[in-house]
Amino acid sequence: MSEAAEAAAFRRLVEHLRRRHDVQNIELMTLAGFCRNCLADWYREAAQEEGVVLDKEQARERIYGMSTQEWKSRYQREATPEQLAAFAKSQEQS
Repeated sequence: MSEAAEAAAFRRLVEHLRRRHDVQNIELMTLAGFCRNCLADWYREAAQEEGVVLDKEQARERIYGMSTQEWKSRYQREATPEQLAAFAKSQEQS
């Protein structure tokens, strides 16, 4: 696969996650083993390998499309006991 195709797929994933703010990070972590913050960390690490310095918040803004504080105030809900239990169970399995 070409880097251009990989980059296009990455951009599409980011846009998808930006539109699906109804999907909480804890749900992503439980089901997929990664969340928006993980994706931002991977992005930051890849940028550093290319000589581009981003701090954690800058990388997260690129993934969320806004500051994490703004995203949290607009979209993040308190995790339910069921979500927390499902997350804990998924961590046991990994």
